Amino acid sequence: MHKHLQRPASVFIYLITLGCLAFAPASELAAQKQKIAVFAPLYLDSAFDGSNSYRYPKNTFPKFINPGLEFYEGVQLAIDSLNEEGAELEMFIYDTRSSSENLQEQLAKPIMADMDLVIAHCSASEVRSFADFGLKNNIPVINTTVPNDAGAAGNPYFVLLNPTLKTQCEGIYQYAQKYFAATPIIVFRRKGASDDMVKNLLEEYSKSTTATPLKFKYVELPDSFNVNQLRAHLDSTKKSLCVAGSLDMNFGRRLSAQLASIYKRYPLTILGMPTWDGIREFTRPEFKGPEIIYSTPFYNAKTDKVSQAILTHFSTYMYARPSDMVFRGYEVTWKYAKLLAQYKQDIASNLGNKQHRVFTDYDVQPVINKRTATLDYFENKKLYFLKWQDGLIKAVY
Repeated sequence: MHKHLQRPASVFIYLITLGCLAFAPASELAAQKQKIAVFAPLYLDSAFDGSNSYRYPKNTFPKFINPGLEFYEGVQLAIDSLNEEGAELEMFIYDTRSSSENLQEQLAKPIMADMDLVIAHCSASEVRSFADFGLKNNIPVINTTVPNDAGAAGNPYFVLLNPTLKTQCEGIYQYAQKYFAATPIIVFRRKGASDDMVKNLLEEYSKSTTATPLKFKYVELPDSFNVNQLRAHLDSTKKSLCVAGSLDMNFGRRLSAQLASIYKRYPLTILGMPTWDGIREFTRPEFKGPEIIYSTPFYNAKTDKVSQAILTHFSTYMYARPSDMVFRGYEVTWKYAKLLAQYKQDIASNLGNKQHRVFTDYDVQPVINKRTATLDYFENKKLYFLKWQDGLIKAVY
């Protein structure tokens, strides 16, 4: 299923980098295939010199190259699978870190106006450019990575697959309402604008919820907080929910480890932020004891056939394990390419369609502007809650 991608027969690939464009025969182009542009930070100009020689030692990939390259590997595998099904598509791959053309120049190319769909692995500074391009040209743009709308408004062509912090905070609040409504809830936080934003979003949702609002106790901790400062707010006779009201992963690690160290005397559950999906240390002994829960929109147990095929492909050809970004690239490309092939010119009306699920359940919903009562953009509202305990994922909700 997932062979090393050479040159597909029905899915034509145009790798647009270093000023070079590979064309398919004119007779094949006349078939009016659906066109998809994929943008990713590939850094090809940084990785290869003018004679196309690799600048770094063999089998060495600088960390800054990895995320975009891994995403592209997933895209490649999806194209390979689509080709096996005989999909009639043209794929245009753009390197957003090209030294010869910046993103604005790439989006301004005449051929971009003929695209049917854009898939973007973008940075926070690029979100607005992609959103504006989609609105101007009536072309759906799928933002696969950044949880930021960049002020997009009145844009029915823009999709955020990684939910905004507002959506994440609402989900965390709803989770606490569902499972800890009768439990004392302490929100440990730091001083600073980022933590203030989290607090404001939680309080904003508390005012609008139709259920009984939760009673949060906010505790501001210094940078060098210790166990005694945490213990002062806990009760050894009843279970507490300790919420990390900060996006800072170092704060989350420190808070979780110190709470775990007093877990035997103070029964508690720890509820973290979406950034905790990047914490790999929860398997360590110092986190043993309490349940550690956090949300993520992208959960893949990797037990399904497609995931296993991708794992096998990487093990066989690359002697490595694929990162989560590989699976993201595969899933988004497969799902939206299939929707485009199915609905063609009506793809914009099917951006929230749940067909062609791969690994995760997307719940793409319209975001309505409360002031104007109009649609601003589409956003994935699905959150998985992962429960860690004693170094293992105990449950997923």
